[in-house]
Amino acid sequence: MSVTMCQTMGFLVSALGFAGIIVATALDPWSTQDLYDNPVTAVFQYQGLWKSCVQESSGFTECRPYYTILGLPAMFQAVRALMIVGIVLGGIGLLVAIFSMKCIRIGSMEDSAKANITLTSGIMFILAGLCSIIGVSVFANMLVTNFWMTTANMYTGGAISGMGGMGGLQTLQTRYTFGAALFVGWVAGGLTMIGGVMMCIACRGLMPEESNYKAVSYHVSTKTPAYKTSAYDEKSKKSIYNESRRSEDGKSYPSKYDYV
Repeated sequence: MSVTMCQTMGFLVSALGFAGIIVATALDPWSTQDLYDNPVTAVFQYQGLWKSCVQESSGFTECRPYYTILGLPAMFQAVRALMIVGIVLGGIGLLVAIFSMKCIRIGSMEDSAKANITLTSGIMFILAGLCSIIGVSVFANMLVTNFWMTTANMYTGGAISGMGGMGGLQTLQTRYTFGAALFVGWVAGGLTMIGGVMMCIACRGLMPEESNYKAVSYHVSTKTPAYKTSAYDEKSKKSIYNESRRSEDGKSYPSKYDYV
């Protein structure tokens, strides 16, 4: 797979996952009423991060937002914070990834700068996916704990077993199970992480290749005779140019070297 293809696929997968995180955060059915013991009911309840809703058999739905913040459980507020942080990181990573695309030229930006920007966006996508997965998993753990606690409290036979033989009396309590938003959040977080990993892989291909030259040391062999400059000096001293001195009137006079 080429670098451009890997980067483009990572960007598209991350963008799809980021959109899924937004949808999962905005959806209402994070927890839905369990209809295992009562499949036919006139009222169906489900809850989200921002409001709780009641749907009647006629199709009419009424939702009531949470007007309080301090009255909500701490884990519930932590899930809210994780999903919001995931959206913020995903949005920043998406904007950064647009400028890091190899098919987009902005001024005289070098490939090394694009590689660093690609790595930054990939890390942000991975963190956004982790926030989404952790937030959804924490909410799912809360649902599982409340589900089994509610199931244990539904049967109060041990507490009133001696009261007229009414042991095993079942009280009506609402149990909640996983809603559709949880599965959307898990899938969206996984897609965002996969896209971030692909962006990080594409970063290595965008880095310019460094030319590494191996240093070679040359050693002068001891057997090789050294250059002797004395012979050249002696030869240059022996070669004497016989030049005739000319006077100003054009006559030449013999020099002392002409009679050697």
